[in-house]
Amino acid sequence: MSVTLKSADEIEKMRAAGALASQVLDMIAPHVTPGVTTGELDRICHEYIVAHRAVPAPLNYRGFPKSICTSINHQVCHGIPGSKALKDGDIVNIDVTVILDGWHGDTSRMYTVGKPTIKGQRICDIAKHALDIGLQIAGPGVTLGDIGHAIQTYAEGEGCSVVREYCGHGIGKLFHEKPEVLHYGRPNTGLRLTPGMTFTIEPMVNLGKPQTKTLPDGWTVVTKDRSLSAQWEHTIAITDNGIDILTLS
Repeated sequence: MSVTLKSADEIEKMRAAGALASQVLDMIAPHVTPGVTTGELDRICHEYIVAHRAVPAPLNYRGFPKSICTSINHQVCHGIPGSKALKDGDIVNIDVTVILDGWHGDTSRMYTVGKPTIKGQRICDIAKHALDIGLQIAGPGVTLGDIGHAIQTYAEGEGCSVVREYCGHGIGKLFHEKPEVLHYGRPNTGLRLTPGMTFTIEPMVNLGKPQTKTLPDGWTVVTKDRSLSAQWEHTIAITDNGIDILTLS
């Protein structure tokens, strides 16, 4: 497995891209209200990204037609923004990746629309804590299996499941690089982390079973049992003594 290590200077360039991606998520938050369409959210994010001299990485990536991903309720990931209006009680993941000066920044968050349901708030909170656990585990000398195991153990301990088919990924000049970062696994297995590695941790956690399917649009992934799903994501760099989160707002 060939992993591209980044220099301190390159990590600073990734931090600038990551900060912009996070700013997009800050900016869009007040717009996530009942009645707004996901297409409108995409338009607002696109204009903000372009105005900041950056490129929305998903747009035309392998044919994806929009600038952000919007995944609602039982949609797991890669939801295509469109004419669907959000309604009170929905939960939605907004996933933003920007390219700034040739470097990628990738992050996502969950938003509750209006007054959240008990189940909706619960899965959002569990997915957020799952990410936090992965961030706490990561560091030099740790294996990817250690991270995946910690996330899986927590999520399943809460009666939820972790999606298997989609994972975190290396990132830098390219949107998707080595390694693949699974959110399940066994301790002390897989790649051992070393300083200079940059990748995303982005667990997708379902209230029900882990199985997913892709809709006929070829992109939108949903839970097979239609249970709610939530995801949070950060881009990180491995340092000599821990991690550096590159997508903090």
